[in-house]
Amino acid sequence: MKIANLDFSNNVFLAPMAGVTDIAFRGLCKEAGCGLVYTEMVSAKAIYHQNNNTKQLLKLSNEEKPVAVQIFGKEPLIMAKAVEGFNSNQDICLIDINMGCPAPKIVKNGEGSALMKNPKLAAEIVREMKKVSTKPVTVKFRKGFDDMDINAVEFAKEMEQAGVDAITIHGRTRAQMYEGKADWDIIKRVKESVKVPVIGNGDVFCPEDALRLAQISKCDGIMIARGAMGNPWIFKQINDLLMGKEITYPSDEEKIEMSIRHLNLATHYFEEDRAVREMRKHIAWYIKGIKNCTSIKDKVNSAKKSEEVIKILNEYKNYLQ
Repeated sequence: MKIANLDFSNNVFLAPMAGVTDIAFRGLCKEAGCGLVYTEMVSAKAIYHQNNNTKQLLKLSNEEKPVAVQIFGKEPLIMAKAVEGFNSNQDICLIDINMGCPAPKIVKNGEGSALMKNPKLAAEIVREMKKVSTKPVTVKFRKGFDDMDINAVEFAKEMEQAGVDAITIHGRTRAQMYEGKADWDIIKRVKESVKVPVIGNGDVFCPEDALRLAQISKCDGIMIARGAMGNPWIFKQINDLLMGKEITYPSDEEKIEMSIRHLNLATHYFEEDRAVREMRKHIAWYIKGIKNCTSIKDKVNSAKKSEEVIKILNEYKNYLQ
């Protein structure tokens, strides 16, 4: 798959997810066959003011490079100034603009999916960023703001005219948040309305979902969000299915081993307290559906040190064997 001057090994990408797609998880997904990983969304204003916490969000590992950075904001010149600093960074291959985040605090500030209600401002942001960025500039947005304002097709055309190099569309409205079904037909309609590459996003939880999305929408790429949580194997599985190969699935023991490996990576990149805290949700995703997973999750949530967590998980693995 190509976006502007970039050529990716495959068209299955990891979505930017706040609190999920950190440096440790991105590397595991890239290793598992993900064509491109995105950072968690970062504030353009925070980048502009060189906020230390934001610098941490932008730390990259060798395993995941090159990486897409997703930024959010509503001030065109601040957005442009923020991305100008990425021009010399060879580890960052493209800049994505978040115009789909449904979080109330983001929307209340006129950012994220609120920009779908202001296409002219959204287009101005794209134009200002394109003036200064030496990297491709892409945009991610939703079906619309709510059922009374479904404007994805018109919005996509406006973004293309403003100069975006690719579009990602999530088939839900902002009002839906992450509830209900994603509308893959709107992805198809967006694909038919523009010439730039279109990446489809929403409700891809297994390889067969990805195949159906590709068949229905004819999209150029597929973006995986919640379907990758606790399941980095999904990238290889989708690529294998799309190429007509046999799909393999991890055993329960392999899921536990991956959760331990993920924890070790987290403690490498973060302070132990934070790593253990952040890994609780990841471990819960890895072991979901495995026998006695609820009691193990409770034990993990009570543990304070990584050694305790690893001991719990190894005992769990031995119990399953």
